[in-house]
Amino acid sequence: MKEVYLNGDFLPADQAKVSVFDRGFLLGDGVYEVVPVYDGHSFQLLGHLERLQASLDGVRMKNPLSIAEWQVMVEQLVERNGSGNQSLYLQVTRGVAPREHVFPQGVTPTIFAMSNPLAPIKQEYKHNGIAAITLTDIRWQNCHIKAISLLPNSLLKQQAQEAGAQEALLIRDGYLTEGAASNAYVVIDGTIYTSPKDKKVLPGITREVVIVLAEKAGIPLIEQAVTLEQLKQANEVWMSSSTKEVLPITLLDGERVGKGIPGPVWQKIDALYQNYKEDIAAWH
Repeated sequence: MKEVYLNGDFLPADQAKVSVFDRGFLLGDGVYEVVPVYDGHSFQLLGHLERLQASLDGVRMKNPLSIAEWQVMVEQLVERNGSGNQSLYLQVTRGVAPREHVFPQGVTPTIFAMSNPLAPIKQEYKHNGIAAITLTDIRWQNCHIKAISLLPNSLLKQQAQEAGAQEALLIRDGYLTEGAASNAYVVIDGTIYTSPKDKKVLPGITREVVIVLAEKAGIPLIEQAVTLEQLKQANEVWMSSSTKEVLPITLLDGERVGKGIPGPVWQKIDALYQNYKEDIAAWH
């Protein structure tokens, strides 16, 4: 039985209980992070914890743990669940209180963390690419906050799945923002475009790694939103997330992207990303 962390204790997952009056359950009042773990070592943990802090600040919630305390807890959770490759889920809600919209005073936040096996990326996705569809971005105005209230994202992902696609690329006011559960990239004439960090997109941790790798490799990258028309005419389209890394999108709305195969810019970035992972593992 895997172990989870709940409010200071490690315990078997089937023994973890949260009050039905928790504001995360009643109001979706909380934030979260997902951290990949490779060979027992968390990947980009500090970046994830910094983003968690930014999300907590965004919803006006005090961080219940220090960075050092989060790091110790994560290390222990990874070890208790057998090390190896894992996907860690960290969640903080405002806590237990009577159901009211106004923030309660003097309430202790609920801290929950769990580990699941990190599913290997399907090689067919890297060899052939994945399919995506474009949908209207129906999410709220503060997408830079990683909030647990993910119903709009779930509706979009469900629509993509029912269309035979693995992701939905979201369009707001005629421009590409990101994916339903990923950041998005477009390659036009050898230059990578990705939406700038603002309230319309999540500041992806993998996205930051891609930006650094592209800069070091001398690959032009511009943080600028592209139009739907530019997206449709792109040479390459990708998505990235912490658990999916960087994947090429070769079919968009039923039409081939570029030549319909993973492109050369993605291939270079993916190779750099895999090397970066290996370098990080070697430091431990």
